Amino acid sequence: MEYWKELLLLGLLCTLGECFPECDLGYRSEGRDCFDVDECMEPLCGNNTLCFNTNGSFYCQCLPGYKENNGYGDFALGGHCQDINECTDGENICSHSANCSNRIGSYECTCQFGYSAAASSQGHCQDIDECKEADDKKEDLCGVKGTCQNTNGSYWCMCSKGFTNYGNQRTTCSELHCDSFSGDGRPTPSLGGLADILFMMRKSCLALSDPSTAGEGIADGDVLLKKLFKGTEAILSPGPVASSEDVSRLLGVVEDAIMLIGPRLKDGRTKTVTNETDAEIAVQRGTTPPIGPIHLTNANATLDTDWTTAAGMGAYQGFALAALLSYKNLESSVNRSFEKLTGHEKDGVNPSFQISSRVVSVVVSNPSTQNLSRHVNITLRHLQDNEESAQLSYICAYWNENGAWSTDGCYQLCSNATHTVCTCKHLSSFAVLMALYDMEHTFGLQVVTKIGLAVSLVCLVLCILTFKFCRSIHGTRTTIHLHLCICLFVADLIFLAGISQTKPVGGCRFVAAMLHYFFLGVFTWMLLEGVQLYRMVVLVFNASIRPLYLFLTGYGAPLLIVVISAIIRPEGYGTDKYCWLSQDGLIWSFYGPVCFIIILNVIFFIVTVWRLAEKFTSLNPDLSKLHKIRAFTVTAIAQMCILGLMWVFGAFLFQEGTTVEAYIFTILNSLQGALVFLMHCLLSKQVRDEYAHFLSCVCTTQKKRYSDFSTTNPSSSQSQGSRSGQHTGESQI
Repeated sequence: MEYWKELLLLGLLCTLGECFPECDLGYRSEGRDCFDVDECMEPLCGNNTLCFNTNGSFYCQCLPGYKENNGYGDFALGGHCQDINECTDGENICSHSANCSNRIGSYECTCQFGYSAAASSQGHCQDIDECKEADDKKEDLCGVKGTCQNTNGSYWCMCSKGFTNYGNQRTTCSELHCDSFSGDGRPTPSLGGLADILFMMRKSCLALSDPSTAGEGIADGDVLLKKLFKGTEAILSPGPVASSEDVSRLLGVVEDAIMLIGPRLKDGRTKTVTNETDAEIAVQRGTTPPIGPIHLTNANATLDTDWTTAAGMGAYQGFALAALLSYKNLESSVNRSFEKLTGHEKDGVNPSFQISSRVVSVVVSNPSTQNLSRHVNITLRHLQDNEESAQLSYICAYWNENGAWSTDGCYQLCSNATHTVCTCKHLSSFAVLMALYDMEHTFGLQVVTKIGLAVSLVCLVLCILTFKFCRSIHGTRTTIHLHLCICLFVADLIFLAGISQTKPVGGCRFVAAMLHYFFLGVFTWMLLEGVQLYRMVVLVFNASIRPLYLFLTGYGAPLLIVVISAIIRPEGYGTDKYCWLSQDGLIWSFYGPVCFIIILNVIFFIVTVWRLAEKFTSLNPDLSKLHKIRAFTVTAIAQMCILGLMWVFGAFLFQEGTTVEAYIFTILNSLQGALVFLMHCLLSKQVRDEYAHFLSCVCTTQKKRYSDFSTTNPSSSQSQGSRSGQHTGESQI
């Protein structure tokens, strides 16, 4: 701009008559001389350019890495330069083993993984021999049973037979344990579908462990996982697993299968949901052990741990795995085996246990899961929402290798009505157990039971003596009542002495079997009473039943039921709380026959009452006989109601009984003998007459003994004898 100012000033001077020599464009005058103007002193060129001065002018040139952008107009008068993208404009500027990155005015070549920059040529990379470097550093790149083979930009680990890298060629060779899927020595007759899973997993394992197969027969991980859970569903859907050994076998096979399948899954996170299982599996792969938290969740449980715990502190296998598997219906199969749970007494009371959550398995690739470096937190949702109280508490437990629940190494972190958080030092299959303590009025129940059963036993003894020695009432019906009372007496005696004696297990099972037999005997003799009443009304002649048939039915039918039940499920006799039948199906070997007998008796009683009504309205009814049968029917119906009602409350008590139900059951059970004595003895006129005759004889004998010690005065003796004879005669009348 100074140049143009000088020209204007020169023109003004010339106008005033003081004109200097006129200079060309690009020059300036000083006095009468012209000198070149350095235009580069002013920013006449655009960005990313260099300015060059010439005589009388100048020119602009782009910096290296830039090119002229003609879109900005006259380049010489302020034009701009734009960056050159050497990665696209140039040809093979970097080698095929390098990645080109454009920079402003330049570019950069970065070697790909497995290559390093060549010292002799910029932009070119050469292969790294990872196998040689590992040997130089004394590193075991492929494991003890792996052979390293270098390739362009990478390397392969060739595994020996019995080892695999799960198809990941840069992964350490890990040992396979295909024998765990053989099933040798561990028969599982009740788990028919498990054989298919074992065959599938063993075949896949052997294909992985044999390098000569070259990948033949190796199924996709996602396909194998789908088949695994389909097979598991086929095993669990029919119903509960029969034994604890079968449960342990199933859990172990599924966990081993997940360990084999997990490294071959395509995605880092895999979720699978079926009717019987809900699983989430997370896998991390790489040359270095992963770090960071792990959070796996489903509708029934949540797992919180970290990758360091999942991978373990031993040799890194090239991958790390963590899986959370929830079984939706397995709790009914493991709602037993609480023998190892000790140390949970409260106020001297041992609790009973039941499963309160889904069974959950946690699987990690860490080979040392029995003593983890950090605790693992597992949050389990309760099957039912129950607030903690004095009568219950929640306990974290795991299924141990012996097929039983244990709490070693696991404890409850916190709990509420819906969830319990368990923290464990080892991994296995877990569940929340609800510890149920006896009701608050345990002492009161024991007192009522002992007093009531003592009264009941005394009354039953009186009933047995009455039915045995009262000749005036002998008959088929009396025989039935006699043996009904004998069965009830023995059952109450065993109940009083052994219902709570759960140790030893063998003794408890014997007590449960005896209670099963004699209580069934009570109901069987009650059924025979209904049959006899029916025959008395329907049949005119020969209404009695032969004693042999009575004994075969009354004692043989219960024995047959008990023997079959003991053969099918012997472990169902005896529970942790009572010496009675377990609630996992065996209880119906008692309730089933009882319900059947009650239904039959109801039918017999309806027919009996109906036929009685017809006979009462007939022209010449035998009223004395009909009144007697009617009285028999009323007492039989009352007896059935008392016994049946007792076991209705018993069914609730042995499951989840309240205090009120426990007292009702105890009172009814305790007073059965007294009620039988009242109905069949005290309310019977014949029996009362026999009692009166017996008492009169006893009283007469006592008076005679008293008279033996009186004075020997003859007159006095005669008068006393006369009075005694008069008294005896009155008694006989």
